[in-house]
Amino acid sequence: MTDAQVASLVFVATYAIIVSERVHKTTAALVGAMLLVAIKILDTEAAFAAIDLNVIFLLAGMMIIANTLASTGFFQWAAIRAAKAARGSPWGVLVILAGSTALISAFLDNVTTVVLIAPVALVVAQTMEVPATPSLIALVLASNVGGAATVIGDPPNILIASQADIDFVTFLMNVGPVALLTLVAFLIVAGLISRWKLHATPMQRERVMALDESGLITNPRILRLSLAVLGLTVLGFLLQGPLGYEPSMIALMGAAALMLLTRQDPHEVLRDIEWSTLFFFIGLFIVVAGLEQTGVLEDVGTWAADATDGSPTLAAMTILWMSALLSGVIDNIPYTATMLPIVEEMEADLAHDSAKHLLWWALAIGADFGGNLTVVGASANVLVANLAARAGYRISFVEFLRWGVPTTLGSMVIASAYLWVRYLAF
Repeated sequence: MTDAQVASLVFVATYAIIVSERVHKTTAALVGAMLLVAIKILDTEAAFAAIDLNVIFLLAGMMIIANTLASTGFFQWAAIRAAKAARGSPWGVLVILAGSTALISAFLDNVTTVVLIAPVALVVAQTMEVPATPSLIALVLASNVGGAATVIGDPPNILIASQADIDFVTFLMNVGPVALLTLVAFLIVAGLISRWKLHATPMQRERVMALDESGLITNPRILRLSLAVLGLTVLGFLLQGPLGYEPSMIALMGAAALMLLTRQDPHEVLRDIEWSTLFFFIGLFIVVAGLEQTGVLEDVGTWAADATDGSPTLAAMTILWMSALLSGVIDNIPYTATMLPIVEEMEADLAHDSAKHLLWWALAIGADFGGNLTVVGASANVLVANLAARAGYRISFVEFLRWGVPTTLGSMVIASAYLWVRYLAF
């Protein structure tokens, strides 16, 4: 067998084990990664280089900030406020949380957003005595839709904007509208589904409305410090270009400052980090690197370039749908990184001057929306699944697919129509 065939076999086997859930997904990813190193498909240097430390440290830093904020009772307070705003309606809470998550994700990367919002959804479910899984899945799907709107909303967008030299406003004006259209459609459908599946008795609603959230804040001082540091961290994300810092460093600066100001025990702080999530990504990055190193992903991209033969419509739709499908399986960050030079070459060959950046929009929308396809399609998905498991709720691969497949298909139909009407029809 060739190296490409072996790498593909390891990749397929790793994902099959993840889907089967016979072995924990972190174990499966790490075993697949180490197998590639053991059989010398990747050497140690290539394996280390494959690990995106920006993602790992961004997650770690924001976990520290979120966990510190959680220790003050803030999420319980926010959960009760959300439940009261929905008048004790489970489906109303789901729509409020999902909509808020999408909006925040546009200006704060979606991984950070779900770290902050997922605990609220968990507390709401526990308070109202309803299943937490629908709300958790809905908010992570909404985060991927909302995150597509801006350069800083989703990691693939950062990669694309840097490669194509696209500024914040240009990206927002071109991708923001389709993200908004998709979000509205998603919230309507999610609200209808949850209204059918989630029910609360009059007694449960009355109990929620009677709750007093005023005494839930256990440490006002740490709360003020946490919110101040979080605000500065978010500001740092928004100004990361002029500041010249990577998002991961901004998150770690915030985490370090908060640990210093609150004088927390580092052992306690680091113990609460979702290490299984971080090591899952480490393993997954290395497994995907096997496909990159052996040229499998490049061959797929080259095939797409040859198949489109300079047609703007065919090129845009191929990139859009291929990105959605592959990002749902591979994880949209390494997929996007691999596609950057291919899309750049394809766009240079387009015979359609009026559609500037067309393929970049197709890549961004496909990669971001495609992250909703499976539980491993985007960083936010994996993180929420692990947070749910830690709280006693299980989001299986198949259960996520029940939400992810229709959401992805619906969003891609909207995206296809949007690209056609705005850039290709006239």
